[in-house]
Amino acid sequence: MLNKFSKNITQDPTQPAAQAMLYALGLSESDLEKPLVGIASTGYEGNPCNMHLNDLALHVKKGTAEADLVGLIFNTIGVSDGISMGTYGMRYSLPSRDIIADSMETVVQAMNYDGLVTVVGCDKNMPGALMAMIRLNRPSIMVYGGTIASGCWKDQKLDVVSAFEAWGQKVAGTMDEASYKQVIQHACPGAGACGGMYTANTMASAIEALGMSLPYSSSNPAVGGEKEGDALQAGKMLRNLMELDLKPLDIITRESLENAIRLIVLMGGSTNAVLHFLAIARAAEIPFTLDDFQRVSDRTPFLADLKPSGKYLMEDVHRVGGVPAVLKFMLENGMLNGDCMTVTGKTLAENLRDIPGLAQGQKVIHPLENPIKETGHLRILYGNLSPEGSVAKITGKEGLKFEGPARVFEGEFEANKGIGEGSVKAGDVVVIRYEGPKGGPGMPEMLKPTSAIMGAGLGKDVALITDGRFSGGTHGFVVGHVTPEAQSGGPIALIQDGDLISIDAEKNTLSVALSSAELEKRRDKWKAPELKVRKGSLYKYAMTVSSASQGCVTDEI
Repeated sequence: MLNKFSKNITQDPTQPAAQAMLYALGLSESDLEKPLVGIASTGYEGNPCNMHLNDLALHVKKGTAEADLVGLIFNTIGVSDGISMGTYGMRYSLPSRDIIADSMETVVQAMNYDGLVTVVGCDKNMPGALMAMIRLNRPSIMVYGGTIASGCWKDQKLDVVSAFEAWGQKVAGTMDEASYKQVIQHACPGAGACGGMYTANTMASAIEALGMSLPYSSSNPAVGGEKEGDALQAGKMLRNLMELDLKPLDIITRESLENAIRLIVLMGGSTNAVLHFLAIARAAEIPFTLDDFQRVSDRTPFLADLKPSGKYLMEDVHRVGGVPAVLKFMLENGMLNGDCMTVTGKTLAENLRDIPGLAQGQKVIHPLENPIKETGHLRILYGNLSPEGSVAKITGKEGLKFEGPARVFEGEFEANKGIGEGSVKAGDVVVIRYEGPKGGPGMPEMLKPTSAIMGAGLGKDVALITDGRFSGGTHGFVVGHVTPEAQSGGPIALIQDGDLISIDAEKNTLSVALSSAELEKRRDKWKAPELKVRKGSLYKYAMTVSSASQGCVTDEI
């Protein structure tokens, strides 16, 4: 029975009003005998990552019709990280993940849909959609909107991070106003998610490795027939999932989660993936902690020469064979569990058996004998500054250790001002606090200050730690997700200018040269500041959100 949920409204004679309203949509009596499936689009005009998704949803709908399903499109929200970055609006970015999950769950449950295809683009769309799929546990497929093409100016490839770093160069006096404007105007040429191995491409690639999207979904570009083909095929494939009764919790297991994390590490993905996959694992009720990320990272080499720390973009991954070719390389080298099931109804190994491998002579993915780093870039750091953990992205290009005096800022805006005025000097450890999930509220990303540091030429000379988080576009010696956060009285709240901070990505420690007695003395004098908001969605978020070390979930008590 494929209409096990929709029959409650389409076949029950005591539901005449529901049936009358479905007829009003233009459905026929025979349509009401078919399964009803939701097509959830995060499309909206205000963001290049999402501007084309409603069109892709129409291709999904065509696919469902060809598979004799009734596909019904609905929309949910999105927040552009790139547009909101550095403003108060960025506080709404991470909370949007849970709003997306809640809204998709709400519509599918309330409307009695039998399956779900999600059409997603920007960073929080994908984990939000996946969390909804897990809660619903009905046959589901994710369609990624695809990566943006690279921009170009003076024969130099550009992307959105180029614009942020141009601001740092302008502040540092190494770029004039005319060049600055040219970079901005040419960085983003059209539709698609930010082009490097930033959070959107990280999550899309990982979810393909997880088995919840069709092969090539994460690396096919946003513009062109390949992406439209992805959408059409997803609509058709949903029927196969329904006939097999293959649901997200049949696909998402501890083993498939480890596959996803290994791909993230090999490709140098965003630290945000740690936050999101903690939440995804909690939704699936699969034990998975920060220490599991470190374990996988320790056993996986970093091989992809991708931005932000490298040279290439996701369009280059597509050019050399796409994410399936990378997965095939990993499978052939014993880095993946090929027995994990996927939304094709086949195992990962079966999906990869007949696909071409990486293009001969390609330079995007390094060979195993010449890794960028022998172990992964994701480092989970503990110490007297982060007793519940923190997350760093250390590629090795920044070095593996940093020690310096603290330069403390009470929030991102104060830090941006201080960096712009030149108050941050080589050797400093910048501390940005009260930007956690409660303190922010919303745990904003810190691409603006890190890009300013890079643009000012201080990338190898300054470290930055925060209880907030970082964009996937961030690179440099940075540590985020420091827990407990300052708002909750974590040690990061007690740091003073000049305190000596040590970051060690070999021992995986984050510490301050203060005795326990001194920290306790300062704690006795510390008082939690009032929340920055007293009403609205951010207040509800601050009152319900868990810590970053638990994925910032809002649906558990």
